[in-house]
Amino acid sequence: MLTGSRVLIVDDEANARRVLEVLLRNLGCAVVCAEDAPSALAILREHTVDLLITDLNMPGMSGLELLTTLRAEGHAFPVIVVTAYGTIESAVEAMKQGAFDFIIRPLDVEQVELLVRRALDISRIHRENQFLRDEAGKGWDHFIGQSAAMRRVYELIRQAGPSKASLFVYGETGTGKELVARAAHANSGRQGLFVPINCAAIPSDILESELFGYVRGAFTGAHKDRVGKFELADGGTLFLDEITEMPTNIQAKLLRVLQEGQVDRLGSNRSIQIDIRVVAATNRDPLTAVQQGCLREDLYYRLNVLAIKLPPLRERHEDIPLLCAHFIEKYRSSLNYAGMARLPDDISQALMAYAWPGNVRELENMIERAMVLSQGQSLNLKHFPQETLDLPAQSARNTPAPADQDFDLDANVAKLETRLLTQALQISAGNKAKAARLLKVSERTLWYKLKKYGIG
Repeated sequence: MLTGSRVLIVDDEANARRVLEVLLRNLGCAVVCAEDAPSALAILREHTVDLLITDLNMPGMSGLELLTTLRAEGHAFPVIVVTAYGTIESAVEAMKQGAFDFIIRPLDVEQVELLVRRALDISRIHRENQFLRDEAGKGWDHFIGQSAAMRRVYELIRQAGPSKASLFVYGETGTGKELVARAAHANSGRQGLFVPINCAAIPSDILESELFGYVRGAFTGAHKDRVGKFELADGGTLFLDEITEMPTNIQAKLLRVLQEGQVDRLGSNRSIQIDIRVVAATNRDPLTAVQQGCLREDLYYRLNVLAIKLPPLRERHEDIPLLCAHFIEKYRSSLNYAGMARLPDDISQALMAYAWPGNVRELENMIERAMVLSQGQSLNLKHFPQETLDLPAQSARNTPAPADQDFDLDANVAKLETRLLTQALQISAGNKAKAARLLKVSERTLWYKLKKYGIG
């Protein structure tokens, strides 16, 4: 069955349209019909299709002229032309102009079915290739680190990969949750796409349509059909980043999709069968999120078949030199800095002593910043933020406190809070909501602290 595939039939004869329509609907296709080429072009301005079947000999604009117009407008879906015995030469000419194949009347049902299946396979491959070009280079090879904590993560990914079971990845912001999801997909053997979506980055009124798709007229502004992320991930993996930010009413619909293996486009009364693996991720503690009402308990247990907790960078500081070498090489190429090869030992030691509230993402940004400031010269202390490479403060953790040390608790807490608040704002580029999530406090608490310490 070809459920979910949309085919446009163009023919000036009603009976001919009807025969093809019945045949394709029996195969599970969604069929749209047009009585002439201009009507077909009007439909394509409002609908997406996976295949077009057109008669060659039509009054006004012929099927060959329609094909030429479609290619000129950039439509890449396959086109099958229908012709009679006496006009095979025209069909051959259409193939030279980019038609996928041709059908001769009277129709051979088996031949039509074979060509339609092949054409829809080509359409699917073209769509997937376009998606994969955008996603190229992302996956297992991007993991850097040989610490014991990361080796445990690698082993869990290898064990979980071949399974179809849902995977729950959690850890602090910047620890690489999407990399884990991509690696699990790469290790799964699934032939479909890896489709990521950030639930926190999309407004709730748009998130539902992004996930489920919609049909034309489902709501104001739905001028043409749209495939949702569930359908796009059919046969592959859907990565739901920041799942705890998804509204609970959409979580209920997600649970139904996972349980029944079917998705309904908004505005449609027809269910589409899908085969997907879901990988969910959050920077919160999942059980705490359940207790706070941010994550439905039934959905949590449905997703949490296999769980991977990513260690923060401060718990695998021995990986920092490897990460630095990787990022230096990455930005040396992009910045065309031929002479820069390694990080000085004193800076490397200071970076290993830093707490890294922003984890690997903060480290990468800091290395890129330092390389830009160095203008291709050797890296030194002045290229890094002073609070990061505050060597006396870092080493003080491992030395006994002198007798005259200031033990004023409130004053020291104020200094620490001021430093953390400043770093969180720097990492989040001034975005208060992101800074609050990084510090694991409410935005109200963040605003109170900023006002208390006079931080702009």
